Amino acid sequence: MKKIIALLLALVMVLALCACGETKPAESKTEEPAAEAPAAEAAAEGKVLNIYAWNEEFKGFFEKYYTVPEGVTVNWIITPSDNGAYQQKLDEALLNQATAADDEKVDMFLAEADYIQKYVDSDYTQDITAMGVTDFSNTYKYTVQAASDASGVVKGVSFQCCPSALIYRRSIAKDVLGTDDPATVQSLMDSWDKFNAVAADAKAKGYLMTGSFAETYRVFSNNCTMPWVDADNKLQFDPQIEAWIDQTDEFVKNGYTLTAGVWDQEKNDQMFADGKVMCFFGPAWYFNFCMGNAMDPDKGCSGDWAICEGPAAHFWGGTWLLAPAGTDNASLVADIMNTFINNEDVCSKLVSEEAQFSNNMKVNAKFAEDPNYGSEFLGGQNDVAVFSAMTDNIVWQNHTIYDQLLNEGLQNNLREYFQGTVDKETALANFYKYINETYPTIVTP
Repeated sequence: MKKIIALLLALVMVLALCACGETKPAESKTEEPAAEAPAAEAAAEGKVLNIYAWNEEFKGFFEKYYTVPEGVTVNWIITPSDNGAYQQKLDEALLNQATAADDEKVDMFLAEADYIQKYVDSDYTQDITAMGVTDFSNTYKYTVQAASDASGVVKGVSFQCCPSALIYRRSIAKDVLGTDDPATVQSLMDSWDKFNAVAADAKAKGYLMTGSFAETYRVFSNNCTMPWVDADNKLQFDPQIEAWIDQTDEFVKNGYTLTAGVWDQEKNDQMFADGKVMCFFGPAWYFNFCMGNAMDPDKGCSGDWAICEGPAAHFWGGTWLLAPAGTDNASLVADIMNTFINNEDVCSKLVSEEAQFSNNMKVNAKFAEDPNYGSEFLGGQNDVAVFSAMTDNIVWQNHTIYDQLLNEGLQNNLREYFQGTVDKETALANFYKYINETYPTIVTP
């Protein structure tokens, strides 16, 4: 596996360097303000901390809740993740890690669930327990599993836990179901058969069940019983993926959904007060980080939302902080990791001030049990209590190093079919062609 990963990283680098006319993603470098810290600690390590990421979510939390040692400059190298651009940028840096000057080395990098295995099962990351990150007693089990290699060596931590919920519009639920009570709504949509039946009722009332053809994709894909690629490197379609395709086909033909992409503005506009979409799916980070239209003071509808588990338990995403081999800031990186999983004050602020669901069970339990705690956005509902009840259902399994681009590739190519520009056979053929060009070693039909 280590040899395969090294070859894969090398191939990605060569392809990136050989691409003609490609515009390189811009780097974002931010110098952190100095804060007081023991001079001896700062002197023992590097003066520059380079952190690679694909967006500024964690950067914002880091700048608000972590005090950087005096004399250390923090550089953020941020590259959007679309079409694998972030991985390409990161892979190039990791391939040069051994020969890079200390101030140019990758000191910490962020990874998502869809491709974290690619890095933890390689020599490009290191054992964080040897660096001083040893207390995982309050973190959720799957977040540690995801950051561990095949031998159980832990290579990183996540600052968040990401059980994903059905996020529904209260006013539309009242019109369609006669209630907006989360427990009752859950009982009416706790299976796909019930969910699909409610979609028909919503259509009859003039509403849309979802705002994107891909809205339910993660609910299905997160419950797959086999990986995208088998032991013989052959592509395989899990029955859950087939079920998603069939459901989406039905939703599009019956007018239950828009054919917008999951991040498209057409879908996001449905979060305004005049929107007609009843259901969205996502974790705490989603309604905090992606539902700005719903929170718009003039056109939004903050408070007109609630959450429940929905048709199937699942999680979506998450951000892991990984430690690359060769960093000259090992102690500082370890302190950052410990801060965001074990510092109860910081973890509490992530919940109370950032609407996150932290990766600290003790902190989450405190909010879940607080009768006075509730989310204004969710009409006073205690979202931490709901998410806490869902964490036991999260399972980490059947992941591969190819997941991000295969998940994106399937949705992108089938979108043309759902929008009516190509037939289903052509859409799938285009998906296989995409795989052959992106991952030539995968055997497709």
